[in-house]
Amino acid sequence: MPSLRKYLLGAILAFFVGGFVIHALTAKLIAPAATFTTLSGEKISLADQKGKVVLVNFWATTCSICAHEMPGLVDAYNAYKDKGLVVVAVAMPYDPPNYVLSYTQDRKLPFPVALDVMGEAMRAFGGVRGTPTTFLIGKDGTIVEQRTGELDFTRLDAYLRKELG
Repeated sequence: MPSLRKYLLGAILAFFVGGFVIHALTAKLIAPAATFTTLSGEKISLADQKGKVVLVNFWATTCSICAHEMPGLVDAYNAYKDKGLVVVAVAMPYDPPNYVLSYTQDRKLPFPVALDVMGEAMRAFGGVRGTPTTFLIGKDGTIVEQRTGELDFTRLDAYLRKELG
């Protein structure tokens, strides 16, 4: 009888551990309840964006890859903003606000640009370290994709066409 009890306990333990592992591998990550403050002082809360696709891009004025991908972000925003795409470009804490403002004005960025002076947004997204780092958040508020490095705009466009029509 003791060996049967050990077997049953082992089977139950394996069942729960296996279930936990499967859940951990398939669970969607919920986007943090972050609020961004734009250059104009506007507050943008992710919680208020439910039902929209949100692209949060952490970038820096000194990042050559960031500068290279900005026109693609502008194109995606212009193509899908009226269909429910929200883009927020979040400048890194080490980026001087006057540089960010100048960059934004010179390139006429059409989407909101936020300052993360205290690094709160970086921490909310798990400690962003490199630029560019982009989070694509689905209509349900889950993180669909996280990418460090230049975006794959073909893949982004396919996702946006599917989700936003």
